[in-house]
Amino acid sequence: MVFRVAVIGAGPSGLTSIKACLDEGLEPTCFESSDDMGGLWKFKEVSEPNRASIYRSLTINIWKEMMCYSDFPIPADYPNYMHHSKILKYFRMYAEHFKLLEHIRFQTSVKKVTQRPDFSRTGQWEVVTENKDGLEERHIFEAVICCSGHFNYPNLPLKDFPGIETFEGHYFHSWDYKGPEDMHGKRVVVIGIGNSGGDIAVEGSRVAEQVYLSTRSGAWVIRQVSDNGEPVDRFNSRFVHVLFKVLPMSFLNWLGEKKLNAMYDHAMYGLKPKHRLFSQIPVINDDLPFKILSGSVLIKPNIREIRGSTVVFDDGSAVENVDTIVFATGYNYDFPYLPNNAMYKSGHRVGLYKHVFPPNLEHPTLAIVGFIHSDGAIMPQAEMQARFVARVFAGHKKLPANQAMIKAVEKDTKQIEKSYVVSKLTPLQVDFVEYMDDLAKDIGVRPSLLWLLFTDFPLFKRVFWGPVTAYQYRLMGPGKWIGARKAIFTQLDRMYQPLKTRKLFIFSFFKIMFVSSHSIAAGNL
Repeated sequence: MVFRVAVIGAGPSGLTSIKACLDEGLEPTCFESSDDMGGLWKFKEVSEPNRASIYRSLTINIWKEMMCYSDFPIPADYPNYMHHSKILKYFRMYAEHFKLLEHIRFQTSVKKVTQRPDFSRTGQWEVVTENKDGLEERHIFEAVICCSGHFNYPNLPLKDFPGIETFEGHYFHSWDYKGPEDMHGKRVVVIGIGNSGGDIAVEGSRVAEQVYLSTRSGAWVIRQVSDNGEPVDRFNSRFVHVLFKVLPMSFLNWLGEKKLNAMYDHAMYGLKPKHRLFSQIPVINDDLPFKILSGSVLIKPNIREIRGSTVVFDDGSAVENVDTIVFATGYNYDFPYLPNNAMYKSGHRVGLYKHVFPPNLEHPTLAIVGFIHSDGAIMPQAEMQARFVARVFAGHKKLPANQAMIKAVEKDTKQIEKSYVVSKLTPLQVDFVEYMDDLAKDIGVRPSLLWLLFTDFPLFKRVFWGPVTAYQYRLMGPGKWIGARKAIFTQLDRMYQPLKTRKLFIFSFFKIMFVSSHSIAAGNL
């Protein structure tokens, strides 16, 4: 019997879901509403309703070795932190290499997903789609994977800003931001100090008269360029993860904050947040501290009210003649095509078993892939989720009973709220290594450190002390990739290669001296 799977969305989560289904002998059909794959990373000059949107200069803040899929390394000559155009090229290479494009139906929107009348017996779903000509089709699938992301619905909390209706300038959400062209010579207020808010404030400050960055709670800011000039996430190792398990979190917070404040005192810069370092994902921005130091960006507290072109802050200070307000205030999330009874609510957010499966359905034939937030890249995590989902759909992995899954979801919710500062806008929060290892254990692909210690010590050293790259989850078990070991041994080579664009004179000089001395000794000179 053919097991047909509908995949909704052809972004990074959708692409790896198609591949995972193919690897397990399933038959995927992906529905993508736009005319191309890539999802968030497909840049468009004009934002489209209900679609993720990025700005022209966006560069990812995750090291390329930590963001790539587990069996398809990013080209060695690609930069360590890639512009969105490079990321899209990588996705295209991945899709072409594994022949994924033939399973995608472009310009086809999913309008409705409902359980079939005989769902209790078959677990099947009916999917209603609409093509570019407005024609509807109905399809029957044995399972559905939702990969539509969580950056589609901008959160614009105007009611929280009294007087916004009197504002005489232009305001918009960061979702609509494409570049700083309209900020030339203007006074700009950016609300929100997440990664988008920080990026927009920095970029805008290069052309604006003045940028003010308003934050309710502050943020810890870390650099992408770490010790010895290496990518900061290159040090996300299993050894470090063990330290986080055995050392008190209060000590780790103190140590991490001390290191960050040694680079720039967060209190002096007006950045110091109310929360501790490891209770919320930090802002990654190398330029923001300098922009604050040079006065190009001024940090301000939350906005109390707006009076025409004047913005008044909670500390009583005010900025007059403001031209532009940018709301970098996050996103709401929604799955409008799903029936209300398909999703389980835990507290004020969606509750999913293993952050993937709704725990309340009679059959585990609906999965959500990519709906997580962590200190690592979404690509390898979505891939691990997709592999887990495909194993379940193929019958190789059986999920617990509904009540057991619901109990696990409630436990996860309590743990999230205990460990992290979260809001109703925050997707499911996870620790990158812990979550990857947890799913990998269920799939049967978690690397055995003890086995490696006694059978392949050189590899053990790189798995334990080196960065936790996704290649580690292709060393053994289902989906084992013969190239995984080599990919791990060469990952630092791929880090250094794009930096080797200039031969230094000192090396050439010593080479000449070395050759000359040998020539003299041989009597050739």
